[in-house]
Order: sequence, then structure tokens, then C-alpha cells
Amino acid sequence: MPSVVGLLEQRELGARRRVDELREEADRVQTELAVAEREWEEWVIARSRVGEVLGPVDETEDHAEAERVRPAEGQAEEASPASMAAKPKSQVPVWRQGLDASVLSMDYQRILQALADRHRLHQGPLTCQEMAVLFGLDAVPAKVEALRSKAKRLVARGWLAERQPGRFTLARNVTGPGGGS
Repeated sequence: MPSVVGLLEQRELGARRRVDELREEADRVQTELAVAEREWEEWVIARSRVGEVLGPVDETEDHAEAERVRPAEGQAEEASPASMAAKPKSQVPVWRQGLDASVLSMDYQRILQALADRHRLHQGPLTCQEMAVLFGLDAVPAKVEALRSKAKRLVARGWLAERQPGRFTLARNVTGPGGGS
């Protein structure tokens, strides 16, 4: 018959092994947590930067930048307003009467054309997922969100309307590409 001290030693040894296993597991989890936190911080920074790039443009910053870039007086070349303007079709201008959709990049024109076709056929608004399918894209979140970003920018600049969340139509008095405004 085993002694009581022997049984206690066996149980103590088992408990010590379990404690060691749990400590190793805790160390592994702590390491994974640190890696996940770093990755999460990188995504937060990336989302912030994307928000800055896709956010509305502050006209005062643009004016200050143009003043800083403008050549000093007396230089041989005079800065023309065209040379200081944004690259053609690189930005979405605010819609105004008489502004043609040709000032937009092809992606934006494509969205306007799809919605103009829907309007002409007296069909309802489109979701970004429906647009992705219509454009022959995979309706995966990355593609849909890219379209949503473009559609939201067109809404913010007056080209589109979003009367219901996530459902886009042409804004009043806006026609699609080739139709004039």
C-alpha cells in the first residue's frame, strides 16, 4: 500500500506540471496578444490615413499649398493657374449647373451612367453590391466598399443622392455622362 507522503508527492508533481503547462500557455497567449495588438494598431493607422486621403479637401490648405509652391516674382516662368490645379480628373469637383460628367474619372462616370440608365428606365436606386454585380465585379466586401467610397464622395459633392442609407440615385438635375447637366 502506497504511503500518504508518496501520494501527496505524486499529486504535487502533477500540480506542478499543470502549473508549468498553464504558464507556457499564458506566455504563448501573451505573445499572440502582443502581435494582434500591433496588427490592430497598424489597421487603425491605415484606416485613419485612408480617411484623410478620401476625406473632404480643406480649401484653405489647398490655397496655402498653392501659395507655397508658386514661384517667386521675377522668375523667368510665371505660374499659370492650370499648372497649379489638380491633375485632370484626379478629384471629384462639386456639381454645379452646366458641369459635365466628363470632368470625372472613368470609375465615377461609370457609376453615374449606371444610375442614369436606372433613372431613364424609371427603376429605383442602386446599392453598391448591385453596382458591383452590374459592373461585373465580384461582390466581395473590398470591391463593394470601394464602390461605396466613390458613391459617398459623389453624394458629398452633389452628383448623387442617398435618400435611403446605402441606396444611391442621381441627384436632382444631374444627368449621366454624355447627357449634359
